[in-house]
Amino acid sequence: MSLTLPSPNFGDRRGRRVELVVLHYTAMASCAEALERLCDPATEVSAHYLIDEDGTLHALVDEALRAWHAGAGAWAGEGDVNSRSIGIELANPGNRPFAEPQMRALEGLLAAVLKRHGLPPQAVIGHSDMAPERKGDPGPRFDWRRLALQGLSVWPEPPGPDAPPPHPSPTGGEGGSAAEMAGFLADLRAFGYPEAAPDVLLTAFRLRFRPWATGPLDAEDRGLAAGLRRIVVDGATVSA
Repeated sequence: MSLTLPSPNFGDRRGRRVELVVLHYTAMASCAEALERLCDPATEVSAHYLIDEDGTLHALVDEALRAWHAGAGAWAGEGDVNSRSIGIELANPGNRPFAEPQMRALEGLLAAVLKRHGLPPQAVIGHSDMAPERKGDPGPRFDWRRLALQGLSVWPEPPGPDAPPPHPSPTGGEGGSAAEMAGFLADLRAFGYPEAAPDVLLTAFRLRFRPWATGPLDAEDRGLAAGLRRIVVDGATVSA
């Protein structure tokens, strides 16, 4: 894809191949403001793509190059996410639903990017996934399940009624809440989440998979986290 408005903010990939796609929202009032910022050399930020609410796709940095979108964070035990990812910004101030034309444009772009780089659906993550201590985008209004139903991301399914409970307590039932949290965190790490405080990771997980949920860790959290592990280990996919 030819660049529609080249950004000067990029570098080389430092010998890494593309392994991830990171989704962001711009948290700005308009796409025009975001475009100006992403192309301003003084800001030292950029993305490979920016999608307006009307579906207009702006290509800013060549996919072969390293855009400056992810910042500090990690995924699957490695940092420097910029060197191994494609960054996609969605024009949205962060407090309203994502427009239908924008979502359709994102779906087309993701399908092409995943095919070009031979990436599985679980390679598509949010900024809040890889930087849970400091980022919240693309936020609770983003429809991850919609993408998963098209094979463009993943959505965990809880275990069936006959499945054993996720991570039975190694203490034989004593201290179960601590053991349940430990199992939950182990499942998140298996999926790719970085090290962070338990409450931070629970918040990041819920932001993507249960944005309406509140309170302490519960059985649904644990079941869905176990579903994420199954996606990585067994190749489980979302059901309609």
